[in-house]
Amino acid sequence: MDQSMDKLSSDAATGRQGAPAATGEDTIESAELKLKDHKAHYLKAGSGPAVVLFHGGASDCRDWTETMAFLSHSFSLYAPDMLGYGHSTGQNGHNGQEDAYYLSDFVSHAVQFVQTLDSESLVLVGHSLGGRVCLEIALSQPTMVSRLVLIDTVGFGKLSPVGTTLGALAWAVRGILRRPQPYPRFLKEKDEEKDWKCLERLPTLKVPTLIVWNRYDPYYSVRGALKARELIPDARLEVIPGYGHAPHVRKRDLFNSLLLNFIDHR
Repeated sequence: MDQSMDKLSSDAATGRQGAPAATGEDTIESAELKLKDHKAHYLKAGSGPAVVLFHGGASDCRDWTETMAFLSHSFSLYAPDMLGYGHSTGQNGHNGQEDAYYLSDFVSHAVQFVQTLDSESLVLVGHSLGGRVCLEIALSQPTMVSRLVLIDTVGFGKLSPVGTTLGALAWAVRGILRRPQPYPRFLKEKDEEKDWKCLERLPTLKVPTLIVWNRYDPYYSVRGALKARELIPDARLEVIPGYGHAPHVRKRDLFNSLLLNFIDHR
């Protein structure tokens, strides 16, 4: 992030509020708070019922700025940098690695963040890794969540060969160029499912759920989304035409309309 964003984080840390984030959206503020063991940086906007947006595994909170601006007329929007991403601090990883985390680490950080919000029940929105984190919260603590939105989410199927190759190539190129790796590594618990799969748990999900998926996702096939829709008791699936892994970015207007219609249903 640029120097202006660094200044905003510094302002928030000293208790100064109301500074617009360096995102081109003057209604969005940058802030941070101290959790149990880490600092959490986040963007916030609007007022009303709380909606928390979690980014994917190769992004940060800035993914959500336009969506936040779109919804800020009637909702309070919060978009945190997840553990080890953006301006949210990490820690020395497990097994001697730097910036390496289990799924449970990301979930714990996210739960600590949402518990600081003044809301009894939240709408959780997550993309890819962020979607898997939101899903874990909804499965384990359903009373915290009123509605759930999952976008091209990890856990419904295997990472494709194309996705594996793209990820490994990007990591290798940065290593060859001696550029720092911008994102943490993911670790797997001893008995944890590969790709953090969780299909067998979906029938226990008690939260109304919207699944949004690109028809041609190079990382996770839409077949996983179709399975999830069948397994989740109260699920709706919207398949977005085209290729890609981030329909909330590439088809932002369509996604924002779908999101508003879903979470504004009372």
